[in-house]
Amino acid sequence: MKINENTLLEGHQVILVPYNIEHVPRYHEWMKSTELQQLTASEPLTLEQEYDMQRSWRDDSDKCTFIILDKRQWADPSVEEERCMIGDVNIFLTNPLDLSLGELEIMIAEPTFRGKGMGKEVTHMMMQFGVAKLNIQKFQVKIGLDNEVSIAMFKKLEFQEVSVCQVFKEVTLEMMVDECVRTKLLNCTSHMKERDYRLSRSRGTVMSQT
Repeated sequence: MKINENTLLEGHQVILVPYNIEHVPRYHEWMKSTELQQLTASEPLTLEQEYDMQRSWRDDSDKCTFIILDKRQWADPSVEEERCMIGDVNIFLTNPLDLSLGELEIMIAEPTFRGKGMGKEVTHMMMQFGVAKLNIQKFQVKIGLDNEVSIAMFKKLEFQEVSVCQVFKEVTLEMMVDECVRTKLLNCTSHMKERDYRLSRSRGTVMSQT
């Protein structure tokens, strides 16, 4: 999706940046993991297929994707951005007849960064971006039944379980975006800063403005 191609979102612990070509090799290495394939219901791709997928996610109007960076590493200009990568987050517009419905996906691919509250922060940031920029009025998540950590996180965020599919072994949870949810999102993301990603190469300058 072109809407976020020059967008950087800065949180307390994470930085969200567009999924660019230089991110593909590390993303490809992640997706060789059987665990991540199962958690994301993905099939293994060749490196060339992964590059094709990156172009699709950048250009297609129904996909909005950010790469998640560890802010502490990213703050050091000597560390290459690809080394700061810890996961990705997506909003998919799955119903062409209802563009206000956004399917949310988040993956913390690096195990050492799980359980630190980063997934919760990323979710709030992406939801706020979806509401403000994409006019999302209902969020949906589909999670494998054995992914108890993610299910618990979204239920704690007040997503409601709406169905369980035993065939695909997944649960669907949803949240309607009413005024109460809008207010909570604004409060949870009051620290978030939106910047021009094209200027992020001068990381010291960006951080000094924080």
